[in-house]
Amino acid sequence: MMEVLQNMQFSLSEIMWILFLMMAFLPVLKQQRLEIMRVRLIRKIEISRKSRLITLIHRQELLSLLGIPLSKYINIEDSEAILRAIRLTPDDMPIDLLLHTPGGLVLASEQIARALQKHPAKVTVFVPHYAMSGGTMISLAADEIAMDDNAVLGPVDPQLGEFPAVSILDVLRQKDKNEIDDRTMMMAEMASKAMTQVRDFVYYLLEDKMEKASAKVLAELLTSGNWTHDYPIDSDQLKKMGLPVKVGLVEDIYSLMDLYPQPAQRRPSVQFIPLPYGKRESEQGGKQR
Repeated sequence: MMEVLQNMQFSLSEIMWILFLMMAFLPVLKQQRLEIMRVRLIRKIEISRKSRLITLIHRQELLSLLGIPLSKYINIEDSEAILRAIRLTPDDMPIDLLLHTPGGLVLASEQIARALQKHPAKVTVFVPHYAMSGGTMISLAADEIAMDDNAVLGPVDPQLGEFPAVSILDVLRQKDKNEIDDRTMMMAEMASKAMTQVRDFVYYLLEDKMEKASAKVLAELLTSGNWTHDYPIDSDQLKKMGLPVKVGLVEDIYSLMDLYPQPAQRRPSVQFIPLPYGKRESEQGGKQR
């Protein structure tokens, strides 16, 4: 018996290695479990709505003052994946797209929007929090935009690097050309082309949803830099613009968003007890006061 116990003894270094391996594998197992839960919930929503559900969620985004995406944003990899999902969807099956993004590349956003626009069956975009810039452009391709009451979209005026295209063009209007350097002149030419291209594409997305005259006015409003790039456009404003907006999301959409958590921080910025409170709790609170 003593011999067996002696053989089972571990040195301190061996114990440390075992703990290290356990700590290394736990995040992997946790991520796999989270992925399984996501797929199950996505499938549940698909079955209930008889549709294909696609998610485009950027949870680690960082926004500057003007809303320029600095981290996670819509890129070519996103457009390739979504276009493949659309190709795998039968023409008579509706598509639901869950959007949570600060925007991103115009090329990728236009590819996604154009593919959704061409899909014969109904396309619904879900916006639980926000879909800015390129996310708004994608939303404009949908037959219906379902939003949380506090969710927002944003302007789609093009950005050249860190500057809005409209601001670069304003330099030409405010200064004599002889006082402007060559680089700014070249950027202004690119800005003019970008403004025209984005405005024409937004008009293309809108012309089958409203009268052509209204589509032209709205395309100009969203792309001409009337607001800062991070200006929030809520559901009431979007309805007044004539867009097919529906306020209210099913609970499963919020549950699915919970399965895409932000990276953990040492101290949470927001904290609350994650339970719904009813009339009974509010009455008890009043009695205690």
